[in-house]
Amino acid sequence: MYHSARSYIYQIIYITILLSVSMSAPAADPVNSQNNNTQNKKEISYSKKGADTCLKCHDEDNEYPVLPLFYTKHGERGDARTPMAGLQCETCHGRGGDHQKKTKKGEKKAPIRAFGSKAWTPPAEQNKVCMSCHNDHTRANWQGGIHEDAGVVCADCHTVHTRSDPMLQARTQTEKCVSCHLKQRAEFQRTSTHPVRFDKIRCSQCHNPHGTFNEKLVKTPNTNELCYTCHAEKRGPYLWAHAPVQEDCTICHSPHGSVYGSLLKKIPPLLCQSCHASGGHPSTAYNGSGLPGGTPNQFLLSKSCLNCHSRIHGSNHPSGVKLLR
Repeated sequence: MYHSARSYIYQIIYITILLSVSMSAPAADPVNSQNNNTQNKKEISYSKKGADTCLKCHDEDNEYPVLPLFYTKHGERGDARTPMAGLQCETCHGRGGDHQKKTKKGEKKAPIRAFGSKAWTPPAEQNKVCMSCHNDHTRANWQGGIHEDAGVVCADCHTVHTRSDPMLQARTQTEKCVSCHLKQRAEFQRTSTHPVRFDKIRCSQCHNPHGTFNEKLVKTPNTNELCYTCHAEKRGPYLWAHAPVQEDCTICHSPHGSVYGSLLKKIPPLLCQSCHASGGHPSTAYNGSGLPGGTPNQFLLSKSCLNCHSRIHGSNHPSGVKLLR
Protein backbone atom coordinates (compact mmCIF):
# COMPACT_ATOMS: atom_id res chain seq x y z
CA MET A 1 0.00 0.00 0.00
CA TYR A 2 2.81 2.36 0.91
CA HIS A 3 4.76 1.64 -2.29
CA SER A 4 1.71 2.04 -4.53
CA ALA A 5 0.89 5.42 -2.96
CA ARG A 6 4.47 6.56 -3.38
CA SER A 7 4.56 5.54 -7.06
CA TYR A 8 1.26 7.34 -7.59
CA ILE A 9 2.77 10.54 -6.14
CA TYR A 10 5.82 10.18 -8.40
CA GLN A 11 3.55 9.87 -11.43
CA ILE A 12 1.70 13.05 -10.51
CA ILE A 13 5.02 14.94 -10.10
CA TYR A 14 6.28 13.60 -13.45
CA ILE A 15 3.11 14.65 -15.27
CA THR A 16 3.25 18.10 -13.63
CA ILE A 17 6.84 18.62 -14.83
CA LEU A 18 5.94 17.60 -18.39
CA LEU A 19 3.02 20.02 -18.46
CA SER A 20 5.12 22.92 -17.15
CA VAL A 21 7.85 22.29 -19.75
CA SER A 22 5.37 22.08 -22.61
CA MET A 23 3.64 25.29 -21.52
CA SER A 24 6.93 27.22 -21.18
CA ALA A 25 8.21 26.13 -24.62
CA PRO A 26 7.95 28.98 -27.18
CA ALA A 27 5.19 28.66 -29.68
CA ALA A 28 6.07 28.51 -33.36
CA ASP A 29 5.97 31.86 -35.12
CA PRO A 30 3.31 31.54 -37.84
CA VAL A 31 4.65 34.57 -39.70
CA ASN A 32 8.17 33.20 -39.92
CA SER A 33 6.88 29.75 -40.76
CA GLN A 34 4.78 31.20 -43.55
CA ASN A 35 7.71 33.22 -44.85
CA ASN A 36 9.99 30.20 -44.77
CA ASN A 37 7.43 28.13 -46.66
CA THR A 38 7.03 30.90 -49.22
CA GLN A 39 10.78 31.17 -49.70
CA ASN A 40 11.05 27.43 -50.14
CA LYS A 41 8.28 27.43 -52.75
CA LYS A 42 9.60 30.42 -54.70
CA GLU A 43 13.16 31.62 -54.29
CA ILE A 44 14.19 34.92 -55.85
CA SER A 45 16.32 34.23 -58.91
CA TYR A 46 19.16 36.08 -60.57
CA SER A 47 18.48 37.98 -63.78
CA LYS A 48 19.15 35.98 -66.92
CA LYS A 49 21.35 38.54 -68.70
CA GLY A 50 23.15 40.10 -65.73
CA ALA A 51 24.27 43.68 -66.25
CA ASP A 52 22.59 43.87 -69.66
CA THR A 53 19.26 43.58 -67.88
CA CYS A 54 20.12 46.44 -65.52
CA LEU A 55 21.39 48.71 -68.29
CA LYS A 56 18.03 48.64 -70.04
CA CYS A 57 16.82 51.07 -67.38
CA HIS A 58 19.93 52.40 -65.67
CA ASP A 59 21.42 54.24 -68.63
CA GLU A 60 22.81 57.78 -68.77
CA ASP A 61 19.30 59.28 -68.60
CA ASN A 62 18.17 57.31 -65.54
CA GLU A 63 17.92 58.74 -62.03
CA TYR A 64 20.59 56.21 -61.01
CA PRO A 65 23.03 56.02 -63.98
CA VAL A 66 25.65 53.29 -63.76
CA LEU A 67 27.56 53.52 -67.03
CA PRO A 68 30.58 55.37 -65.50
CA LEU A 69 31.17 52.22 -63.43
CA PHE A 70 32.75 50.59 -66.49
CA TYR A 71 35.56 53.15 -66.39
CA THR A 72 36.57 52.03 -62.90
CA LYS A 73 38.24 48.94 -61.42
CA HIS A 74 34.86 47.67 -60.25
CA GLY A 75 33.77 47.40 -63.89
CA GLU A 76 36.71 45.37 -65.23
CA ARG A 77 35.44 41.95 -66.27
CA GLY A 78 38.96 40.69 -66.93
CA ASP A 79 39.91 40.95 -63.26
CA ALA A 80 38.58 38.02 -61.24
CA ARG A 81 38.52 40.17 -58.08
CA THR A 82 35.92 42.62 -59.38
CA PRO A 83 32.10 42.38 -59.14
CA MET A 84 31.77 42.40 -62.94
CA ALA A 85 33.82 39.23 -63.21
CA GLY A 86 31.25 37.38 -61.10
CA LEU A 87 27.54 38.06 -60.83
CA GLN A 88 28.08 41.59 -62.15
CA CYS A 89 25.61 44.10 -60.67
CA GLU A 90 24.00 41.41 -58.53
CA THR A 91 27.32 40.70 -56.81
CA CYS A 92 26.64 43.79 -54.68
CA HIS A 93 22.93 44.48 -55.15
CA GLY A 94 21.74 40.92 -54.66
CA ARG A 95 19.30 38.85 -56.70
CA GLY A 96 17.37 40.99 -59.15
CA GLY A 97 14.96 38.48 -60.61
CA ASP A 98 11.90 40.20 -59.13
CA HIS A 99 13.30 43.72 -59.46
CA GLN A 100 13.57 43.39 -63.24
CA LYS A 101 9.94 42.42 -63.73
CA LYS A 102 7.59 44.91 -65.29
CA THR A 103 5.10 46.59 -62.98
CA LYS A 104 1.74 48.13 -63.54
CA LYS A 105 1.32 51.88 -63.63
CA GLY A 106 1.58 53.33 -60.13
CA GLU A 107 3.21 50.24 -58.67
CA LYS A 108 6.77 50.17 -57.35
CA LYS A 109 9.33 47.64 -58.40
CA ALA A 110 10.37 44.90 -56.01
CA PRO A 111 13.15 46.21 -53.75
CA ILE A 112 16.77 45.33 -54.35
CA ARG A 113 19.75 45.95 -52.09
CA ALA A 114 20.48 49.68 -52.19
CA PHE A 115 23.36 51.74 -50.82
CA GLY A 116 23.59 55.10 -49.08
CA SER A 117 22.38 56.77 -45.91
CA LYS A 118 18.83 57.09 -47.28
CA ALA A 119 18.62 53.54 -48.62
CA TRP A 120 16.22 51.02 -47.09
CA THR A 121 18.99 48.43 -46.69
CA PRO A 122 20.37 48.40 -43.11
CA PRO A 123 23.87 49.94 -42.71
CA ALA A 124 25.30 46.67 -41.39
CA GLU A 125 24.19 44.80 -44.51
CA GLN A 126 25.53 47.50 -46.81
CA ASN A 127 28.93 47.56 -45.16
CA LYS A 128 29.11 43.78 -45.08
CA VAL A 129 28.93 43.70 -48.87
CA CYS A 130 31.80 46.15 -49.22
CA MET A 131 33.91 44.51 -46.53
CA SER A 132 33.54 41.11 -48.20
CA CYS A 133 36.16 42.35 -50.68
CA HIS A 134 37.77 45.36 -49.01
CA ASN A 135 39.00 43.56 -45.91
CA ASP A 136 42.72 44.31 -45.88
CA HIS A 137 44.76 45.50 -42.90
CA THR A 138 43.85 49.18 -43.39
CA ARG A 139 40.20 48.38 -42.67
CA ALA A 140 40.73 45.74 -39.98
CA ASN A 141 39.46 48.11 -37.27
CA TRP A 142 36.30 49.21 -39.03
CA GLN A 143 34.10 46.98 -36.92
CA GLY A 144 33.53 48.67 -33.59
CA GLY A 145 35.17 51.87 -34.83
CA ILE A 146 33.85 55.40 -34.39
CA HIS A 147 32.33 55.68 -37.85
CA GLU A 148 30.63 52.31 -37.77
CA ASP A 149 29.17 53.03 -34.33
CA ALA A 150 27.80 56.30 -35.70
CA GLY A 151 25.89 54.41 -38.40
CA VAL A 152 28.08 55.61 -41.26
CA VAL A 153 27.90 53.45 -44.38
CA CYS A 154 30.63 53.11 -46.99
CA ALA A 155 28.43 54.77 -49.60
CA ASP A 156 28.12 57.90 -47.46
CA CYS A 157 31.70 58.73 -48.44
CA HIS A 158 32.55 56.55 -51.42
CA THR A 159 30.83 56.71 -54.80
CA VAL A 160 31.17 53.60 -56.94
CA HIS A 161 29.14 54.55 -60.04
CA THR A 162 31.42 57.43 -61.02
CA ARG A 163 34.68 57.57 -62.94
CA SER A 164 36.55 58.88 -59.92
CA ASP A 165 35.74 58.26 -56.27
CA PRO A 166 35.69 61.68 -54.54
CA MET A 167 37.54 60.22 -51.55
CA LEU A 168 40.61 59.65 -53.74
CA GLN A 169 41.01 63.33 -54.65
CA ALA A 170 42.41 65.87 -52.20
CA ARG A 171 39.79 68.60 -52.68
CA THR A 172 36.72 66.41 -52.83
CA GLN A 173 37.94 64.25 -49.95
CA THR A 174 38.28 67.29 -47.71
CA GLU A 175 34.84 68.55 -48.70
CA LYS A 176 33.35 65.19 -47.82
CA CYS A 177 35.06 65.02 -44.42
CA VAL A 178 34.21 68.54 -43.32
CA SER A 179 30.56 68.08 -44.31
CA CYS A 180 30.32 66.23 -40.97
CA HIS A 181 33.34 67.58 -39.09
CA LEU A 182 32.20 71.21 -38.96
CA LYS A 183 34.62 72.28 -36.23
CA GLN A 184 37.57 71.25 -38.39
CA ARG A 185 36.05 73.03 -41.40
CA ALA A 186 36.16 76.31 -39.47
CA GLU A 187 39.71 75.70 -38.20
CA PHE A 188 41.00 75.13 -41.74
CA GLN A 189 39.96 78.71 -42.57
CA ARG A 190 42.15 80.30 -39.91
CA THR A 191 45.26 82.31 -40.68
CA SER A 192 47.72 79.65 -39.54
CA THR A 193 46.85 76.19 -40.80
CA HIS A 194 48.11 73.15 -42.61
CA PRO A 195 47.54 73.60 -46.37
CA VAL A 196 44.47 71.36 -46.49
CA ARG A 197 42.24 73.95 -48.10
CA PHE A 198 44.88 74.47 -50.79
CA ASP A 199 44.78 70.75 -51.71
CA LYS A 200 48.39 70.22 -50.67
CA ILE A 201 47.54 67.54 -48.11
CA ARG A 202 44.40 65.54 -47.39
CA CYS A 203 42.72 64.29 -44.24
CA SER A 204 43.65 60.66 -44.90
CA GLN A 205 47.37 61.47 -44.74
CA CYS A 206 47.01 61.83 -40.97
CA HIS A 207 43.80 59.91 -40.18
CA ASN A 208 42.55 56.46 -41.09
CA PRO A 209 38.76 56.86 -41.35
CA HIS A 210 38.28 53.08 -41.39
CA GLY A 211 39.46 52.80 -37.79
CA THR A 212 42.62 52.51 -35.72
CA PHE A 213 43.55 51.64 -32.16
CA ASN A 214 44.81 55.20 -31.70
CA GLU A 215 43.16 58.37 -30.49
CA LYS A 216 41.47 60.56 -33.11
CA LEU A 217 41.97 57.81 -35.72
CA VAL A 218 45.57 58.91 -36.34
CA LYS A 219 47.62 56.50 -38.39
CA THR A 220 50.56 56.27 -36.00
CA PRO A 221 50.72 54.95 -32.42
CA ASN A 222 50.81 58.50 -31.04
CA THR A 223 50.46 62.09 -32.20
CA ASN A 224 54.17 62.90 -32.13
CA GLU A 225 55.07 60.04 -34.47
CA LEU A 226 52.51 61.39 -36.90
CA CYS A 227 53.95 64.91 -36.77
CA TYR A 228 57.50 63.61 -37.21
CA THR A 229 56.61 62.06 -40.57
CA CYS A 230 56.79 65.61 -41.98
CA HIS A 231 58.56 67.58 -39.23
CA ALA A 232 61.49 65.20 -38.87
CA GLU A 233 63.83 67.96 -37.63
CA LYS A 234 61.77 68.16 -34.42
CA ARG A 235 62.21 64.48 -33.60
CA GLY A 236 65.53 64.70 -31.77
CA PRO A 237 66.91 63.10 -29.68
CA TYR A 238 68.10 66.25 -27.92
CA LEU A 239 70.68 66.69 -25.24
CA TRP A 240 68.32 69.18 -23.61
CA ALA A 241 64.72 68.28 -24.38
CA HIS A 242 61.64 70.43 -23.82
CA ALA A 243 59.26 68.19 -21.86
CA PRO A 244 55.94 69.04 -23.61
CA VAL A 245 57.57 68.52 -27.00
CA GLN A 246 58.47 64.97 -26.06
CA GLU A 247 55.02 64.34 -24.59
CA ASP A 248 52.56 65.62 -27.18
CA CYS A 249 52.83 68.26 -29.92
CA THR A 250 49.19 69.25 -29.42
CA ILE A 251 49.96 70.64 -25.94
CA CYS A 252 51.17 73.77 -27.73
CA HIS A 253 49.88 73.38 -31.30
CA SER A 254 46.40 73.14 -32.78
CA PRO A 255 46.89 70.86 -35.80
CA HIS A 256 43.83 71.92 -37.81
CA GLY A 257 44.39 75.65 -37.55
CA SER A 258 44.94 78.62 -35.26
CA VAL A 259 44.63 82.40 -35.28
CA TYR A 260 48.20 82.55 -33.94
CA GLY A 261 51.40 81.86 -35.85
CA SER A 262 52.89 78.37 -36.13
CA LEU A 263 49.54 76.79 -35.20
CA LEU A 264 50.05 77.81 -31.56
CA LYS A 265 47.09 77.51 -29.19
CA LYS A 266 47.93 80.81 -27.47
CA ILE A 267 50.20 83.69 -28.24
CA PRO A 268 53.52 83.73 -26.36
CA PRO A 269 54.22 84.46 -23.59
CA LEU A 270 50.71 83.44 -22.49
CA LEU A 271 51.30 79.97 -23.89
CA CYS A 272 54.62 79.65 -22.09
CA GLN A 273 53.19 80.91 -18.82
CA SER A 274 50.47 78.28 -18.87
CA CYS A 275 53.24 75.94 -17.66
CA HIS A 276 55.99 78.26 -16.42
CA ALA A 277 54.50 79.94 -13.35
CA SER A 278 55.16 83.60 -12.60
CA GLY A 279 57.05 82.54 -9.48
CA GLY A 280 60.02 81.63 -11.66
CA HIS A 281 61.28 83.58 -14.64
CA PRO A 282 59.82 86.08 -15.36
CA SER A 283 58.74 87.14 -11.89
CA THR A 284 55.63 88.92 -13.18
CA ALA A 285 53.07 87.41 -15.53
CA TYR A 286 52.61 89.45 -18.70
CA ASN A 287 49.20 90.58 -19.86
CA GLY A 288 47.54 92.88 -22.33
CA SER A 289 48.51 96.05 -20.44
CA GLY A 290 51.99 95.78 -21.93
CA LEU A 291 50.81 95.87 -25.52
CA PRO A 292 51.33 98.92 -27.80
CA GLY A 293 48.95 101.69 -26.82
CA GLY A 294 49.90 101.46 -23.19
CA THR A 295 53.48 100.90 -22.15
CA PRO A 296 54.85 98.42 -24.72
CA ASN A 297 56.78 95.52 -23.24
CA GLN A 298 59.49 93.94 -25.35
CA PHE A 299 58.53 90.45 -24.16
CA LEU A 300 55.07 90.83 -25.71
CA LEU A 301 56.47 91.87 -29.09
CA SER A 302 58.20 89.95 -31.86
CA LYS A 303 58.73 86.32 -30.76
CA SER A 304 58.24 87.02 -27.09
CA CYS A 305 59.97 84.31 -25.00
CA LEU A 306 61.47 82.92 -28.20
CA ASN A 307 63.52 86.08 -28.56
CA CYS A 308 65.92 84.42 -26.11
CA HIS A 309 64.77 80.79 -25.86
CA SER A 310 65.02 80.17 -29.60
CA ARG A 311 65.62 76.41 -29.41
CA ILE A 312 62.19 75.79 -27.97
CA HIS A 313 61.87 72.21 -29.27
CA GLY A 314 65.20 71.14 -27.78
CA SER A 315 68.91 71.81 -27.92
CA ASN A 316 72.06 69.78 -28.49
CA HIS A 317 74.39 72.57 -27.37
CA PRO A 318 76.43 71.76 -24.22
CA SER A 319 75.18 75.03 -22.69
CA GLY A 320 71.65 74.73 -24.03
CA VAL A 321 69.99 73.73 -20.78
CA LYS A 322 67.78 76.87 -20.94
CA LEU A 323 67.15 76.33 -24.66
CA LEU A 324 68.94 79.58 -25.39
CA ARG A 325 71.22 78.15 -28.08
